[in-house]
Amino acid sequence: MQRVEDQIKRLIEECDYDEVTRLFATLKGGKRLRAKLILKIAPKHKDAPLLAAIVELIHAASLLHDDVIDDAMTRRGEASVNATDGSKTAVMLGDILYSKAFTELVSFDKEVAQTIASSVTALSKGEMMDVQMAEYFNADEQRYLDMLYLKTATLIEAAAKASAFLAGKNTQKHALYGRNLGLSFQIIDDILDITADEATLGKPAMNDYVEGKCTLPYIYLYQELDDTDRTRLLALHGKKPTNEDLLWMRKKMKEHKTVEKSFILAQELSNEAKNALQEDEDLVDILNTMIKRSY
Repeated sequence: MQRVEDQIKRLIEECDYDEVTRLFATLKGGKRLRAKLILKIAPKHKDAPLLAAIVELIHAASLLHDDVIDDAMTRRGEASVNATDGSKTAVMLGDILYSKAFTELVSFDKEVAQTIASSVTALSKGEMMDVQMAEYFNADEQRYLDMLYLKTATLIEAAAKASAFLAGKNTQKHALYGRNLGLSFQIIDDILDITADEATLGKPAMNDYVEGKCTLPYIYLYQELDDTDRTRLLALHGKKPTNEDLLWMRKKMKEHKTVEKSFILAQELSNEAKNALQEDEDLVDILNTMIKRSY
């Protein structure tokens, strides 16, 4: 991973603007899931660290824009760029990271460049869908999963497929692996928003629903409730709940096992990914570690 960090540092320095260097230094790197995946799939390819760095810049840019759209004041437990330096600066920093990433991406084989570039278009569509869906209570499970694929899974899918191309491996199997890893990873995040505490999350628990996001546990809950309880759930959508409201939602979720049902879907997606690449122990281990985050 040090090779990736070195490449990221080089790319930021080449932007040749102290303000970009300063602001980027405030961003927490996170799990570097996409970079680790690329290095696992194409460990010997000389350009794998650069590809990983490019994908991480794209991911960072998407998070900067995401925080502005959501008006999020924190990111991974720290103040977001839009909180410290304003939304305009956060958007422009994201644009610079996107632009630098694409500048480097054109040096790769056309197949690799198109795979990553098309995923960024899909990612942006997913973000737009997410914003639109937050305006009302979405009870459509498939629509939610379609949005998750575009917003979260598509870049992970592209990272896996592009690195498989570099390594001369089966691109379709690795694309399936990346897609399912991305979907199950986000479903686990949805679960943690409900089950984890504020100190762990770096934001208030059950904050997704406050922001208008109807994740799987809420969709499954809506499907199980009677008309009276449905009305109460809908009335809480996009609003800051009282402690009584939070306890009521948690009680109903426990009663109808909606968190468990969401976890089952994440596990099914994970198992499908494992079956696609069961011979690769490192990639199977990534899935196992991801699933264990939930409980």
